[in-house]
Amino acid sequence: MNNTAQFDLLVIGGGINGAGIARDAAGRGLKVLLVEQNDLASATSSRSSKLVHGGLRYLETWQFRLVRESLQEREILLRNAPHIIWPLRFILPHVPAMRPRWVIQAGLWLYDHLGGPVSLPPSRRLDLAGTAEGAPLRPELKEGFSYSDCWVEDSRLVVLNAMDAAGRGAVVRTQTKLIAAVAEAGHWLVRLSGPTGQDEVRAKVVVNAAGPWVGDVPGFVQPGQKPPVRLIKGSHIVVPRIHAGDWAYLCQNDDGRVVFLLPFEQDFTLIGTTDVPYSGNPALASCSEDERDYLLRVASRFLRVPPSKLSIVHSFAGVRALYDNGAQHAKDITRDYTLTLTHQPAPVLSIYGGKITTFRRLAEHALDKLAPLFPGLGPQWTAHTPLPGGDIGQPIGQYTHHLTQRWPWLPVPLLTRWVRQYGTRITHIVETAADLKGLGTELIPGLYEAEADYLRRAEFALTLDDVLWRRTRLGLRLTAAQVAHLAREW
Repeated sequence: MNNTAQFDLLVIGGGINGAGIARDAAGRGLKVLLVEQNDLASATSSRSSKLVHGGLRYLETWQFRLVRESLQEREILLRNAPHIIWPLRFILPHVPAMRPRWVIQAGLWLYDHLGGPVSLPPSRRLDLAGTAEGAPLRPELKEGFSYSDCWVEDSRLVVLNAMDAAGRGAVVRTQTKLIAAVAEAGHWLVRLSGPTGQDEVRAKVVVNAAGPWVGDVPGFVQPGQKPPVRLIKGSHIVVPRIHAGDWAYLCQNDDGRVVFLLPFEQDFTLIGTTDVPYSGNPALASCSEDERDYLLRVASRFLRVPPSKLSIVHSFAGVRALYDNGAQHAKDITRDYTLTLTHQPAPVLSIYGGKITTFRRLAEHALDKLAPLFPGLGPQWTAHTPLPGGDIGQPIGQYTHHLTQRWPWLPVPLLTRWVRQYGTRITHIVETAADLKGLGTELIPGLYEAEADYLRRAEFALTLDDVLWRRTRLGLRLTAAQVAHLAREW
């Protein structure tokens, strides 16, 4: 027992909430262990709509606190991670039968002002007829509105938080599952199973940030106890790019929901999302035929040339563990978070709900709750600290241009992708290379040995899927033969 590793905080779950809490806690001086049963961001946190946003539609359900906090966090995250988060303009075509013009204008005015000072352009009314924004839309959609939010590389946001946590002393273990936990003298004795076998650790406090598995972690939920969550599946489809512009569309459907049409990976459009009650293993969630049809129907109501089922090149689904506020319909369930701290038989903080945009503030609230258990806990710090690679200090385009001068031999498309994924940490990939040969073999188009080695060494990538779908999205562009070839090389 004397050889059992000791931690202040054991965080269960390597999604955005778990990684954010681990980072914050490590930066305040706690000894932290983060465990994830699969890969970082392998579930809900890589299967989102990939937006850092205030949540315009949440105004309709009077979630003003959530929207205000989200808008404030949007500014903080945009400042601290400008390589993986960037502004995105949304076009909202007006459909009079859905919502009156004055309601939308009032909502957009509130959206512009609720979060305080912002750096993004304000909303405005648009005449769509004869414009580039209106060209992809059906001709009867003659007017609309524009407003600002942000795009985020969701899985990379998780990875960067985990990297920063590790850089501040946290231990991060992926492919590691908690199989048993017992309270002993006011602490937790936890058995873990990972790639090298089983071991035990002791922790003063456990944070259950397991997302859709929050009620399934052994030792922390009593038999027959139902956690206060509703599992809701959100699905997306990916189709060839529907327009050349760098803006997105928000489409109001006749069921009261909204669907986004988002520019995705240069050549594609991401369409989502759905809100469907879910039961079963969250790891097995997928986009159903009904959901595909639903998303295609919404797109066809707005687009002159809508995509067809045959044009879908990829689909994915994530299961959100939303806090159960008693709402009848899935779309009305709050996206806000609730934190519950229990002290018997030993301290456990359970995380319910939440959204990517508010993860940093959620982590601060979690540490506020735990502060009485850790005298001398350090102060809040994450609001003014860039994530790894985010210390660019200049507009992203200017930084990219600077690097084209520094490494003129590096293909511009590859350099641009690397800047958008790694920011200033691109130097850890290029290192001393003086030409493309210095990056090693090109394993598949666009993936060199130097990048693959970096992802293994610095970003906890263990499997091929970790690289192709969560550290990068190169999997979208590969054939089955290319994946098989890379698997042999891996």
